[in-house]
Amino acid sequence: MIEIDAHLLIVDDDERIRGLLQKFLMRNGFMVSAARDAAHARRLLEGLEFDMIVLDVMMPGEDGVSLTRAIREERATPILLLTAKGETEDRIVGLEAGADDYLAKPFEPKELLLRINAILRRVPASEDAVTTPKVLHLGPVRYDTERGEMWEGESLVRLTATEAQLMRIFSSCPGEPVSRTRLVEDLGRDGGQAQERAVDVQITRLRRKIEADPKQPRYLQTVRGSGYMLAPD
Repeated sequence: MIEIDAHLLIVDDDERIRGLLQKFLMRNGFMVSAARDAAHARRLLEGLEFDMIVLDVMMPGEDGVSLTRAIREERATPILLLTAKGETEDRIVGLEAGADDYLAKPFEPKELLLRINAILRRVPASEDAVTTPKVLHLGPVRYDTERGEMWEGESLVRLTATEAQLMRIFSSCPGEPVSRTRLVEDLGRDGGQAQERAVDVQITRLRRKIEADPKQPRYLQTVRGSGYMLAPD
């Protein structure tokens, strides 16, 4: 599935890889800009809006994880990390920094394309029509299920693409446990314990935006043996 006209930013210090990815993704219907390092990426981000960022972790100077943290302070643009590290812990660090997914090098270009499209499908579509929203109240936080928006008072809570997809899943069945296996499947990821642990990391990040005390969650609860459950007021 090709996401026509989505604008991607590729950040990789390897000129050959950067060029190959740019050509491959352009052939598959994307607009693509490329940056050689974090500083170059920051300059591009100041002047352009991107639908997604594909970001190498190991770069000279500022690395991809640090750049991910900085981007997350300002925007919710989906981020896919490319990492040569095979250890699960290294990938978890990237997810904790705010990445939506990761892909280990070396990889098949087709797998990268599938990951990109899967992430873009999680991004809430904008709606021009004004409709009467159905709202879930989570203490001082409210979640508009029709628009896929979360608010705290008059402030919009910025959700990453993965967090937005998790909220759509949970809000479709409030008060009902959702298994980690189903969450992995609905997020379009391969199965396995590593991916379930990655989901746990995303749940932890989402709780920080919902809960007064994320370590003792009231609204996004862990249901022992069953998974997670959204329990609105």
